[in-house]
Amino acid sequence: MDPHVFNTPNAPRPNAFVPQAVIAGNLIFVSGTTGADISTGKLVTGGYEAQVIQAFKNVKTILEDAGGSMDKVIKITAFMVSGEDPDFSVINKAYSNFFPNLTPARSAPQVMPFPGGILFSVECIAII
Repeated sequence: MDPHVFNTPNAPRPNAFVPQAVIAGNLIFVSGTTGADISTGKLVTGGYEAQVIQAFKNVKTILEDAGGSMDKVIKITAFMVSGEDPDFSVINKAYSNFFPNLTPARSAPQVMPFPGGILFSVECIAII
């Protein structure tokens, strides 16, 4: 039951100091994940909505490679650059696509701009 670091080569990793996830018992704690493209290592083009969709795709990959799934996510924290999604329509659309069966609990703080053009980052907790 000791926690252990999990990384997959199938999803972007921001740097060597931040694991993609930590697994403890039957829980997966996914670190803040952005809309970076695995093939280029750079943020996807297309602005906020494109970054949101790619970030959730990256989370999905991390979870599946760690033995989990989007259906087992119980909590999401979505960090949005202030003013990018004032009515939550973009994130709600992503939710309906990535969580068709169970909508996980969610917090969505608005933050100051991230470095490097990041407009969105998401972390989650899921059951294996």
